[in-house]
Amino acid sequence: MKIRTILTAFLGILALAWAWDALVLNPMAGDWPWVVRKQAIYLSGVWAMGLMSLVMILATRPAWLEPALGGMDRIYRLHKWAGILAIVLGALHWLLELGGGTLRALIGAAVNKPPKVAVPDFMTSSHGLAKDVGEWVIYALLVSLVITLWKAFPYKSWRLLHRVMPLLYLALVFHSVALTPLVWWTQPLGLIMGVLMLAGSLSAIPALRQRIGRRRRHAGRIESVRALPAGITEVTCAMDAGWPGHRAGQFAFATFDPREGAHPYTIASADSADARRLTFQIKALGDYTRDLAQRLEPGRPVQIEGPYGRFDHRRGDARQAWVAGGIGITPFLAWLESLQARPDSAPQAQLHYCVRDAAHDPFIERLRTLCAALPHITLHVHDAGAGQRLDAETLRRAADARPGDALDVWFCGPAGLAKHLEAGLRSLGLKDVPVHREAFEMR
Repeated sequence: MKIRTILTAFLGILALAWAWDALVLNPMAGDWPWVVRKQAIYLSGVWAMGLMSLVMILATRPAWLEPALGGMDRIYRLHKWAGILAIVLGALHWLLELGGGTLRALIGAAVNKPPKVAVPDFMTSSHGLAKDVGEWVIYALLVSLVITLWKAFPYKSWRLLHRVMPLLYLALVFHSVALTPLVWWTQPLGLIMGVLMLAGSLSAIPALRQRIGRRRRHAGRIESVRALPAGITEVTCAMDAGWPGHRAGQFAFATFDPREGAHPYTIASADSADARRLTFQIKALGDYTRDLAQRLEPGRPVQIEGPYGRFDHRRGDARQAWVAGGIGITPFLAWLESLQARPDSAPQAQLHYCVRDAAHDPFIERLRTLCAALPHITLHVHDAGAGQRLDAETLRRAADARPGDALDVWFCGPAGLAKHLEAGLRSLGLKDVPVHREAFEMR
């Protein structure tokens, strides 16, 4: 299910509950411009608070939602976009609250202004404080949004700032409870919001205590570290007996340094139940990973949380196209390794590997060796340095696919390439071809 569809359905349910309250249960009296403004304040607040509650719930990494949402990478994408939308709606909510003076200047003072509604008695004295808290939190959230979208901001600093989010959420719960009309709590809208805020508040507790994913954490040690060409660091970890194993294509959160915290990496090796070894191929993409080969040494303890993800070719049709861009080859390496012992179980697949410089790529020879043992899988290397670019027509021709044919596309790589290929497939009449994307991002 697409992220846009989930968010639209979520906001639609809240809007229906609000409409039932606004139009049926508690219609508001007064001049219509002021009624519209007041109801817009309520609706934007309901949407913002509902989304913030969803953000807190998803931040706990709920593995039980992976089957429904398609994997932890999609859960985090939903977490990210729900958070962005919540902050935008929260800012709109506050601007509408501030807009009373502007409306008064445009149409004059209201003759029949909507009456104030009753809030819980024990919150009456906190009314002013709750408004101030809401304003401060919106400013803080806007700053956090800018920092999150600013990719150059150091990950370690961003992670430390992100720890404040549960406190900001709990402050918003106080703001909402103090200012929510008393009658709402016994009606559908109040019941829905009450459940969401309770779930969000309970989710904030493990976040504040830094215990998210605790039950899925496993100890191990670094077995080897290798610096490969193109800024790749290969890290192999030997896990303790508690490691449950993984499916090829899954990822895990690895903590090599407690001060740096956990980073998500795709597991680039097949599961080996006896050896309990995990291999990560880590691209130098930031301030921490740039010097990783110099930071790590064999024998160092490591903590692995996981495994997570549902990037699994076995869920697709018999004929497939696998597309990897750069370091996005890692889940496919695990797939190919896992098929070596049973080559006849491999699907009919065309593996397209897009690289900047094939002459210095650390994985091509390994891919050729693995694919040579799998007669159903054909490797295609697209070298950008030689002017070779993958497009939808090349993808279609290699798979010999026509409109109406059964074909699954599995993609891991830059989002721009994925969008380019999806648009191209639609233009070729292959709009019904599913594109399964591994799209994990922490920010």
